[in-house]
Amino acid sequence: METEQLSPNFRTALSVEAINEKYWCSLDIFLGDVRVWTSGHLSKFYTTEKCVLELTYYGDLRLKDQNDRIGWRSGTSGQGVERLQLLRTGNLVLVDSLNLIKWQSFNFPTNIMMWGQSLSSATRLTSFPINSSNLFYSFEIQYDKIALYLNFGNWKYSYWEFRPSIKKNITFVQLSSEGLGLFTGKHQKIDQITSEGPEPLRFLALGNNTGNLGLYHYSAEQGEFEESYEALNTSCDLPLAWQEILRGYVGGVELRCSSYGVLSLSSRAIQMRLMLPKKYVQICAWMTVLVLQHNIQT
Repeated sequence: METEQLSPNFRTALSVEAINEKYWCSLDIFLGDVRVWTSGHLSKFYTTEKCVLELTYYGDLRLKDQNDRIGWRSGTSGQGVERLQLLRTGNLVLVDSLNLIKWQSFNFPTNIMMWGQSLSSATRLTSFPINSSNLFYSFEIQYDKIALYLNFGNWKYSYWEFRPSIKKNITFVQLSSEGLGLFTGKHQKIDQITSEGPEPLRFLALGNNTGNLGLYHYSAEQGEFEESYEALNTSCDLPLAWQEILRGYVGGVELRCSSYGVLSLSSRAIQMRLMLPKKYVQICAWMTVLVLQHNIQT
């Protein structure tokens, strides 16, 4: 299923990926080669033989395996759903005979926000878990700011935020061709994160690996999507220390990011030092939890 528009266009597909003698089965939406939405963002559905997408007689869209075990569903049974449609905005919808939307992918955001999409206050984008751990990044819309967080269990650490210049409550944000607008309940724009280039934006993404927030346009010359804006533009401002800590800790590599603070750990024959800016001092406590989680004895 594809949208009729200039390349790159949207398409939806039933995806199957081989992982450790199993298959990850998901319903996905792509913009060009970029996966912008997946049914398996919060919980992956694995099967060993068959992956089936079914719209039932009662209007429920389901992913099933060879034994009819349901791995994902829209939850629209009994609502008169008749069709599955992919809109030009990239929104995948289930509609009834009156063309009224009963379910839409825009209501279940992943780590990407599309052009024209709105997110209300108290909504968030989330990354996939980092390195199969309980760590993940989030982009959150709050009444007084938008912010990026590193999450682990009940712990939450903010590493970037943007507060509107006009001190009014944020009700929702919306991505336009020019940037990410912040709005009140009366649809008054109180501020905007603006693209740094003239090209129209196509999507906003929270990096699964870096935790950075970026606005992206399509470069016809390069044939790929490029950043028009990024929230954090130096590696030392990114919460990459988590991934580098484990690699450096296990490999005995000394890592340096700045000269403002120092964190030292030792493990038998391995000693690792990591230089961190002062604002990352809370990570020191978190790292102990992460190290223990990966069964590394300190």
